[in-house]
Amino acid sequence: MNRILKYILGSFFSLIVLLSVLYFVFSRPNEILEFDDPYQQDRPLAEGSKMMVASGHPLATKVALEILEKGGNAADAGVAALLVLNVTQGEEASFPGVAPLLYYDSKSQNVESYTGAGKAPSKATIEYFQSRGHKYIPTLKYSSQLVPASPDVIVALLKKYGTMSFSQVSAPAIKIAEEGFPVHRILMRNLNINLFKRFGFSILLPYNAEVYLDKKWWKPLYHKEKFARPALGKTLREIANVESGAIKAGLDRNKALDSVRKYFYEGPIAEKIVRAHDSNDGTMTKSDLATYSGAWEKPLQGNYGPYTIFSNQTWNQGAVVPLALQILEGIDLKSMGHNSPQYIHTVAQAIELAMADREKYFGDPAFVNVPIKGLLSKEYATERRKFLQSNAFGKTPPFGNPILYQEKKLSRESDFHSKKNSSFQDKDKISEHSSLNRNQNENNSSLVLNSSEDNRQLSFWEKTGKVGRDTTYLSIIDPKGNSLSLTPSDFPQSPMIEGDITLGIRMTQFRLDPNHPSALLPGKRPTITPNASMVFKDGKFFMSFGTPGGDMQTQATIQVFLNMIVFGMNPQAAVNAPRFRSLNWPDAFSPHTYYPGRLELEKEINSKHGNVLKELGYDVIGRDVWEYDFAAPCISMKDPKTGKLYGGADPRKESWAEGR
Repeated sequence: MNRILKYILGSFFSLIVLLSVLYFVFSRPNEILEFDDPYQQDRPLAEGSKMMVASGHPLATKVALEILEKGGNAADAGVAALLVLNVTQGEEASFPGVAPLLYYDSKSQNVESYTGAGKAPSKATIEYFQSRGHKYIPTLKYSSQLVPASPDVIVALLKKYGTMSFSQVSAPAIKIAEEGFPVHRILMRNLNINLFKRFGFSILLPYNAEVYLDKKWWKPLYHKEKFARPALGKTLREIANVESGAIKAGLDRNKALDSVRKYFYEGPIAEKIVRAHDSNDGTMTKSDLATYSGAWEKPLQGNYGPYTIFSNQTWNQGAVVPLALQILEGIDLKSMGHNSPQYIHTVAQAIELAMADREKYFGDPAFVNVPIKGLLSKEYATERRKFLQSNAFGKTPPFGNPILYQEKKLSRESDFHSKKNSSFQDKDKISEHSSLNRNQNENNSSLVLNSSEDNRQLSFWEKTGKVGRDTTYLSIIDPKGNSLSLTPSDFPQSPMIEGDITLGIRMTQFRLDPNHPSALLPGKRPTITPNASMVFKDGKFFMSFGTPGGDMQTQATIQVFLNMIVFGMNPQAAVNAPRFRSLNWPDAFSPHTYYPGRLELEKEINSKHGNVLKELGYDVIGRDVWEYDFAAPCISMKDPKTGKLYGGADPRKESWAEGR
């Protein structure tokens, strides 16, 4: 008996040794490339006299500078860098996902916004999801996918402001995709989930795993090893060839660019998308793609002293930034001390008040009558400022009643023609909530309950195995003074389309509650988290900036702005400084998890002030130094006095700023 037991144990031990040897042999890194990864590395303030680029990856920054040096402008360099980010950070900002945009044209001195978020497909209804047993929009399915927006943004930007062809600006990204690039720390973080989860990823999303794991689910990524995206390179090359063919056929530049757009939305790529949806209970149709279009629009704006803060319209959350800053305007924040308990408490409350209004009012303005003029009026900010209190709110604070201030502001505006043009309709319904405190506790309790119910529905994969997340960002100032602020996103948590095409999961930022302003409707845009920001000082361009980070995006943008404007920090010091984040509202992504009173603090703040903030009533969670969950802003700034350019890029990711 002992001999049999010894034999079994010996055989088992031999098997373990053999498997370990095989794993070691077949899990070795690919070719190692030279790469100075700036992740969690301090870096100098970027300076320049002619041009400045700050982006989520050093290769994107490098390519943008090369395009500018060849005579391209901010639009040309922006598209080139966007496509490089789609290659090098595809698990965070895939082609052809969302791409919210602000663009400053120095010649006209005008800022324009572009609707860089796709629409819900025509079959995507609340009833569609509820009939399949969903209380929120799931990941892992074709039904998670919006109509893609980025190709439309690219063509619109190149046509209106660019000077180069798509073939020229896409060439660097194609080369990097085909020849490969070094694996960076964030890519490792996003893809090096444990062995069993990688196996599950391969089963649940096999084509995605083929693209990102190279059919080797057992092999982790190694820092600086070569990582290629040949299928994406091929897709981009096919699109570029369509434009080249159109030019050879005698079409002018704009018509050749239109052929690029048509190839994507009506040609072979559209056909692949529709086939996939038709075969897998999806929601997207041929017509959804063929009729899709974004549009140039007037940006929203608010003020903080002499500074004007621009944001996209309320199809994203960007207006939270001016909304919160106007609440803070007039408060002596500097006397409180940077990141003191009083300062953090005051700024966090202003953010929470703005986020309460986001949850109540923000939605696609083509479908929702958002009282934006009231929300961004100074009188409304004054009223909201009265709700700042000595202790933590504990739960999401009450939303306000901006409609009272909508009327006052509209009556003063010279471009107001009639009340029919007011940006709200259902006044009776909204006025039911004019008592700010009414039923607030009941409403918040409901949010907690719904969040708990939704969490119980989460699959093991959705709880623990997400591959890719977050967003990236790009800011440019060109030699003529034009500037671009662009926040591309989307990740491979739904089935990818052949050709390394990721349509992402932005449908999950809709709600299946028909009374929510971001309620799902066919043809509607969800209120997405990615947003672009730009700032003027005394009527002149000052900086473009933005960040990845979901619900943390607007919070990080606000903190970085105050670091610079109130505390006099340069762009690099402003993004380096430790941050805090509130989670005191339902998360923008399904299942819209809600942590009442939660305030997370990076290590330096927590060690100094965590206990004091707990005493104020916050549910304080301490985090490490320079954590990626605290966002990663990038800044391109022009000194209004000297004209010199400065840039900052956050070490919480592999972001990089550089000037010439």
